[in-house]
This record gives sequence, structure tokens and C-alpha cells, in this order.
Amino acid sequence: MTTSIFWTIPESAYIHIPFCRRRCFYCDFPISVIGDKSDPAHFPPIDRYIEFLEKEINHSANLGKPLKTIFFGGGTPSLLPIEGLSKIIQALEKKFGISPDSEISIEIDPGTFTADKLIQYQNLGINRISLGVQAFQNELLKTCGRSHNLQQIWDSLEFFLQVNFQNFSLDLISGLPNQTIEQWEESLEKVISVSPTHVSCYDLVLESVTAFGKMYAAGCSPLPSEETAADMYRMAQRKLTQAGYEHYEISNYARKGYQCQHNRVYWENRSYYGFGMGAASYLEGVRYTRAATQNDYYQYVNSLENEQFKFPKSPNNKKDLLLETLMLGLRLAEGISLEKLESNFGYAITENLICLLQSYSENGWVKISPKRIHLSDPDGFLFSNVVLTRIFEMFD
Repeated sequence: MTTSIFWTIPESAYIHIPFCRRRCFYCDFPISVIGDKSDPAHFPPIDRYIEFLEKEINHSANLGKPLKTIFFGGGTPSLLPIEGLSKIIQALEKKFGISPDSEISIEIDPGTFTADKLIQYQNLGINRISLGVQAFQNELLKTCGRSHNLQQIWDSLEFFLQVNFQNFSLDLISGLPNQTIEQWEESLEKVISVSPTHVSCYDLVLESVTAFGKMYAAGCSPLPSEETAADMYRMAQRKLTQAGYEHYEISNYARKGYQCQHNRVYWENRSYYGFGMGAASYLEGVRYTRAATQNDYYQYVNSLENEQFKFPKSPNNKKDLLLETLMLGLRLAEGISLEKLESNFGYAITENLICLLQSYSENGWVKISPKRIHLSDPDGFLFSNVVLTRIFEMFD
């Protein structure tokens, strides 16, 4: 039996930078709030965190291939001083090597960088940026607790033009409290007018631990209704594809040649390294998540001083891997290869899956060809949770 999807050698690394000016009302990520007055260039807690990241990278096992993608996420990685960012990249280069044609991405927020800082990013080899816009209305930015305003968004976009930084993505959120379909349309039109290489459109998810999760219930005022939220999704799909963007994943659109290669590693269920507070690794078929608080993370890194950390070995749970493969793969427009599915999980499971999905094929949500299964766009993507719930029930 082929085991290619079970044991891929990692060629990607995610680095979690937890620092933020404040916590947005929808955020449940592991972060450390530093406030508006702290100068990140002279902030001991950030310097200390970078030291521990370097230690963790140095004490990790190199499983054999140089890195093809690196992603700095957060948090707000643009709060890191350039010197600190350089130290992390140097540590990765020394430990694993970095391919000459690697994709190196960083998430940044308006109001946390300048044109000069973008030039410094380029000098470090960073060649892809994800800008957290979220909305083009000051009232909505304030509603969701963002630390930037509309003018800072436009200033940020002007910085990209000044330094000719072409490969950048813009993030938007739909379904925000009091957000109207007209405001969503305005945000989409402004994004299209800017013409980034990539656009991410996320529907608001209410997590119980967040401020929004404590204030609101899904589908209830002042949140848009389920029907309006669906209309927002269809509108984004229509406007962005008409503007020349490929809808290559449920929430993501790209110009030709500009799909996020790092995120494709996740959706294709390939292996990757993770470093930093709350970061996850997927190595040798095992997922491992680090502690979500700084003190616990530092204790973990200190435990690596005496002996390299050995990732836990456990027998592969074939059912879990099957469900992960389906859940992640069906997020992609091309869906899942039936040949690979049969090779890894067997003829009977593949045939049962096809039979299960026939009813969704008849209503147009699922497309089944001799070679692939994929969700239709937009309705298959829109109702993906219904399809996946049924799949999970079958294999439970």
C-alpha cells in the first residue's frame, strides 16, 4: 500500500509571533497583548521570546529537506523588530536550509509598519505579505476591536506601491455585527480596485472564549442573518472571480501563480514544522501542539536543553487520517484524487464515499468525476459543513 500521505518529509515551517497591540473581539489565538505605547524595537518580552524561538529551532530535529515555505503568523508579526526577525530566519537557515525559490510569508497589520520596513522585509527574503484589513469601514473596524483605522489601511497600500511589493494578500471578514450587504460590497470593490495578488474572505466564527462569542449568538441580531451571510459569500465569489481571481479554496482567491503555497501544505495534509507559543507541528504522522501561554512554552523549550525533544510516536489512526484528508482536501477547488484515496484507504472506502455523496451530487453541491471528488462553487463550498458532517457520521 502506498504511504505517501502518511509520511511526507516536512519542507515548511510555521512560526507563531504572539504579540498584539490589543485582542480583537473575534480572536481566540494564543497571543500576548502589549498595548499601544510599547516600542517593539525596545521591548524585553519580545527579545526574550525571540531567544526562546531560536533555542527551540536549534534543538529541533532536521528531518532531511530544506524549507520551501515559511510563514510568520500571529498575533501581529509586524511588531517584531527587523533584527529579531532576521535572527529567526538565520536560525531556520542554519538548522534546515532554505530553498532559493522558497515562499516566505508574514502577516502584518496596518499601522505597524512603514515603507522602509517593507524594504527590510525584502532584504531578508520575505516575498509574500498578508495584510489584515478585515473591513473598509471605520465603524466596523471599531466594532471588531481592530487597532487600525481606514486611513492606516490606505497608508499601508501606498507603502506597497512605493517599494513595488507586488505579492500581497488582503484579508476581509464577513458576517460582522451590524455589517450590511452594502458595506460588504463596498469592501470587495475597494479590494478589487487595489488589485492584490491574493484575497482571503473569512466568515465570522463565534468562539465561546472570545468577546464576540460571549456577546452574540449565531444568526441573531446584530449579526447578519444566515441568509445574508450566504449572500455575502456568493457576492464575494461572483465579484472576485469576475475580477480575474481563481477561487482555489473555500475562503481564498488568487491571481494565476499566486496561491499561498504554505497554506496548501495544510490543505493537502502534508507534514510541517511549527515553532512558538501555541504552534502545531505535523511530523511523522503525529500532530503536536505547544503550550498556549508564554511561561509554559518557555518551560517546554528549556526542557529541550538537555536532550532533543522526541515527537511522540503512536500508531497511525487510519480513520482519523481519512477524515482529515477529506475535511482538508475538500476545501480545495480541485478536491481529492480518487486514485490516491483508493491507494491509501482502499477500494471499499472509496466506493462507499462515492455512494454517500451521490445525493449531494444530484443537488449540485458535490462534483464526482472518474478521477476526482470536489465541492461545487459557490454552493458546495457554502454548505461544506453539511457534507462533511454526513461524511463524519458515516465513518464514526
